[in-house]
Amino acid sequence: MTIQSECQKLTVGELCRRTDLLTCQILGSADQLVSGISMDSRLVSKGDLFCCVNGASTDGHLFIKEAIKKGASALLVDHYISEAENITQIIVENVRKTIGKYAQTLYGDPSTKLQVIGITGTNGKTTTASLLSSILNDCGLPTRVFGTLTGERTTPEAPIIQKQLAQAVVDGMKTVVMEVTSHAIDQSRIHGVLFEMAVFTNISRDHLDYHATQEAYFAAKAALFRQGQSNRAVVNIDDIKGRLLFDAATIPTLSFGVGDVSNLIVTATSIRFDWAGVTIAAPIGGRFNVMNLIAACTVARELGITVPEISKAVTKVRPVPGRFEIVDMGQDFVVVVDFAHTPDGLIEVLQAARAVCRGRVHVVFGCGGNRDAGKRPLMGAAATQHADIVVVTSDNPRREDALEIMNQILAGVTSDAKCVVSSVADRRDAIRQALQNAATGDMVIIAGKGHEKTQEFADHHEDFDDVTVVRELLLLKTGNPT
Repeated sequence: MTIQSECQKLTVGELCRRTDLLTCQILGSADQLVSGISMDSRLVSKGDLFCCVNGASTDGHLFIKEAIKKGASALLVDHYISEAENITQIIVENVRKTIGKYAQTLYGDPSTKLQVIGITGTNGKTTTASLLSSILNDCGLPTRVFGTLTGERTTPEAPIIQKQLAQAVVDGMKTVVMEVTSHAIDQSRIHGVLFEMAVFTNISRDHLDYHATQEAYFAAKAALFRQGQSNRAVVNIDDIKGRLLFDAATIPTLSFGVGDVSNLIVTATSIRFDWAGVTIAAPIGGRFNVMNLIAACTVARELGITVPEISKAVTKVRPVPGRFEIVDMGQDFVVVVDFAHTPDGLIEVLQAARAVCRGRVHVVFGCGGNRDAGKRPLMGAAATQHADIVVVTSDNPRREDALEIMNQILAGVTSDAKCVVSSVADRRDAIRQALQNAATGDMVIIAGKGHEKTQEFADHHEDFDDVTVVRELLLLKTGNPT
């Protein structure tokens, strides 16, 4: 996407006044013009306000000289920088917590010119966002998605969010559907965004390497559902934390759940149910996608789309890349690539497979390095409890030893496990083994990486796309070019 939107040109004094942050202090000329905003010194342009974030791994204040050399006209800092006495400095208590507000002001408060829908939860964000966007666009409401499939980060930093929102306004969008991660909420990346509606899908164990506790993880998610951040909400009350959000709501909140539908029929490639007096028939499969589809339909209705319009639009949705994505090369068994990378996510996809599989359920998966190590044995236990044949392999090892990660996964295999378990460090070989062992009527789940196109190691990335690899291996197995 070509970014054509531009920041307003404001003096530092006007920027601070419009941002309405009473605790800021201006050292230097308040008449200095600012025409952009950046928190990455490598991307600074002439006239930018360079925001010095003191992060977990580095301190933006260390890169001030580089930012000035590239043309930064002012600095947003948390203390006076004597080495930069010739440049205007805006001093605030916490740069990260205020940068979103400055970006919001410079880009003309774009979220107030759009319906911004924020979707959060452990699982289902990407699929729900895709389904909702498809429905809204088909019903004549120009909609854009910000999320896992559209950028390097699911929820980018505040200046990028505001820039993308401003671009959406320029491009004539009426609605933006944004995946909102717990990291983004905790790190104030969404400060300056007013959400018309916040959507909660579910919550289970994830990101404890960052949040430390499940309670802190949920608290981060729950912050999206507060006054001033979102106008109203739609939450899944079949999830215990969703019920808590609903019961403790401080903004108008609507619930959804499986009890909203009847006559449910799910296959590997389709979902059908009756909802709000119409039949919803979508060409996507997997029982866990039922909740994602109900969420999308509920939000669309709340945004003013009629129930008959939703029913018609749903027939045109498409499977989301890497989300229960079926790979068909003419083989006599089913192969599914899915992003499931949490214990609950893996259980859901395996249960979905079991519900529609006539034969055995195979699963190939690993766990990412430098992430929550505590979930690894839980993933092993989930796989061995719900699959017939398990192949543990490498995921994105990053700076950890792939074999050690695999051993931690295997530690979760119980002594009474009735499935066949093996480990193959090379992911391509692991997938090859699973496909070779699959028989007529079986289902093979390749889990963990989904839409990802690379495998991440300590100091480099290698091209690796599960879907592409499966197609190549199936072609060799079946000899069928179709």
